[in-house]
Amino acid sequence: MTRSTTSASTTGTNDSPTTSPPTSTGRTQGRATLVLAAACVCQLMVVLDISVVNVALPDIGQSLAFTPSSLSWVVSAYTLAFGGLLLLGGRIADLLGHQRTMLAALTLFGVASILGGLAQNPGWLIAARTAQG
Repeated sequence: MTRSTTSASTTGTNDSPTTSPPTSTGRTQGRATLVLAAACVCQLMVVLDISVVNVALPDIGQSLAFTPSSLSWVVSAYTLAFGGLLLLGGRIADLLGHQRTMLAALTLFGVASILGGLAQNPGWLIAARTAQG
């Protein structure tokens, strides 16, 4: 008894794909890993920044003569700018390029961090925190 098989090309159906999905090359895989690592480092910077500022709030308030009600702006200015400009940053990245936008944002964050560390009055610190966001 012989068993007859029909090929997929004669029946018009193909239940299993004959070609495998394209695989990424070593170079593409390495670049994807590098981009993921950069994104993780940036997220770590955000979490570290928020944590350090929350721990240092009492000392910041005392050193720069913040009033208790204005001290909350040290955290709020950063959060509002970060959340408010997130979509705009994505659009700028689409227009100008992701790498260029990421480098510009990290540079701005670094400069704003230095200015925040050198702040001599509450307004200067709040402006620096807004720029960090």
